[in-house]
Amino acid sequence: MISLNSIIFNGMDATAIDVQVQLSSGLSKPEFNIIGLADRAVKESAERIRNVLSALNLSLPSKRLTVNLSPADVEKSGSHFDLPILCGILCALGVLPVAELERYVILGEVGLDGAIVKTDAVLPASVWAKSHGLGIICPSAQGGEARMSGHDNILAPSHVTQLINHFAGRCLLSPPELVESENETKSGVDMSEVHGQSAAKRALEIAAAGGHAMLMVGPPGSGKTMLASRLPTIMPEMTATEILETSTIYSIAGQLNNNGLISSRPFRSVHHTSSPVALAGGGSDARPGEISLAHNGVLFLDELPEFNRATLEILRQPMESGRILISRARRNATYPARFQLIAAMNPCPCGHLGNAALSCSRAPRCAEAYQNKISGPLLDRIDLHVDVDAVNPWEMTSDSTPRETSAEIRARVVAARNKQIARQGKVNAMLDGAELERFAALSEELTAFLNSAAEKMGMSARGYNRIKRLARTIADLRGSDDIAMSDLAEALSYRPINRGKYGVKL
Repeated sequence: MISLNSIIFNGMDATAIDVQVQLSSGLSKPEFNIIGLADRAVKESAERIRNVLSALNLSLPSKRLTVNLSPADVEKSGSHFDLPILCGILCALGVLPVAELERYVILGEVGLDGAIVKTDAVLPASVWAKSHGLGIICPSAQGGEARMSGHDNILAPSHVTQLINHFAGRCLLSPPELVESENETKSGVDMSEVHGQSAAKRALEIAAAGGHAMLMVGPPGSGKTMLASRLPTIMPEMTATEILETSTIYSIAGQLNNNGLISSRPFRSVHHTSSPVALAGGGSDARPGEISLAHNGVLFLDELPEFNRATLEILRQPMESGRILISRARRNATYPARFQLIAAMNPCPCGHLGNAALSCSRAPRCAEAYQNKISGPLLDRIDLHVDVDAVNPWEMTSDSTPRETSAEIRARVVAARNKQIARQGKVNAMLDGAELERFAALSEELTAFLNSAAEKMGMSARGYNRIKRLARTIADLRGSDDIAMSDLAEALSYRPINRGKYGVKL
């Protein structure tokens, strides 16, 4: 019996798969069976492999060929089992050396002509192989991706014949080249391009410094999307751990391109017609959704009330825990989802509530129905609620005051983040329980002030704690170790009884 190594991923967790190949005598014609709880894509590999063997001028002997994917009680899915199964058969036929291939993790899809084509999860497979002292065999197009893990024992053939010639010693495969990551965002946008909106810019700076969620409310064309798209430009650069974790998610989702690791913070702008599965992840193979692809970055939801309510409610649990559990009949997968939510909305369907010249005759009743599409529990999880007014045309053309660049704002954000990491090892938005009491402690005077404000505003316990986190971030931006009355007052201004003149009720 031949036994080779492959791998599957359930969420971010790897499971080693033993690809066992055995030829049994006693039949007058070839028989090819794949067992081990394989899905349709895996079972179809039998026909692809038959054609590859024919292209190599090989044929199966008149025996029973059984391929078992062990452990048998774990569901196997994906076309990446093509290559390990083919390698196992070639070992059984004496074409490839078993002793050599046993030291590799093998994954890749094969075409009918023997070409080895791209598959998913090569980067995390390479990380796993390196940690277990194994090499990795993967498609040539993804050799650079495998190198991103720091692994150097990699074979990346583009055709099965290259693999055969390599182990026969006729033509050795060259190590794949490492694709260097680009550290800076390619968007080319900058905060200095935003005219006016000083209050919204201040709120974005606080959001970036502490990792807080934010909702912007204002008429069409006021710059809500423009502001949101510039948030990644003022956020700190990703750490090495964040880069690898984010790139791993993209690799599992099949979205890691040949431009290197994901080194710029993701900005995922989700359309309001997206389904719950698109947002949370799932499907037959439990792939990550938008909230996981936004991990360590920004999840932007424009026109928030236009989203299906059931879709929005999915955000509630991952916003608290930083992860998402996808439960299906045969599989449970957990993905990280520590994203920063930035949402935007118009105050009413026409967007001109409060403007006598443009608003419709049904205001403000239509606005109340529009705003009630968003549930209170979701709004309660958003720390900053900001009104974004339309910019005066004269301000657009006559504003000669130098505007701060993203680099200038980022310097303050980085200083505040470094202060948080040194003090508590995490951003303020993640503080909870005893950590919050310790690192966001208030004096007796401030506690009495906050208690009074919370009672008058009808604030929940969650909202109460979020005010303390927000005040802690504002104090960090000032470079202060203690929360002052001005910090607490500013934090409360972002969470009033209603969200300002547009009257969007909490």
